[in-house]
Amino acid sequence: MSDLRDLYQEVILDHSRQPRNVGKPAGANRHADGFNPLCGDRVTIHVRVEEGVIRAVTFEGTGCAISTASCSMMTEALAGKTLGEAQAIFEEFHDLVTGKSAVPAPGEPGELGALGKLAVFAGVREFPIRVKCATLAWHTLRAAVDQKDDPVSTE
Repeated sequence: MSDLRDLYQEVILDHSRQPRNVGKPAGANRHADGFNPLCGDRVTIHVRVEEGVIRAVTFEGTGCAISTASCSMMTEALAGKTLGEAQAIFEEFHDLVTGKSAVPAPGEPGELGALGKLAVFAGVREFPIRVKCATLAWHTLRAAVDQKDDPVSTE
């Protein structure tokens, strides 16, 4: 488990220090705002959806390392996915960080599944207060895709 924790820390820190896909994509046609009052994380997710496919997804905002890394990695994981694929990844990610699914064992065939690098967030389940930090971007993306006007809150 130590190797998984080291990977978790390395990937999270990389994406929090140098987040990817920050800003607003040209032609964004959906967006939503999210807020985590416990940690102070604030995020706006911008999405360009064309013919049921996420062509671009970016974010703006401020947050803790876990929140920022989750935003960054989510944008990388979902670009080019259909809305259905994005929903399935959301559900798998949510189950992983909330403890509803097993932590992948190192070396296990197919250990990362559809999550790929997102599996490093498995360590968040050990810190329930941080689950909200990790999932804020995902819930906000869901609101953007569903074109909901009300801001997302983790409370």
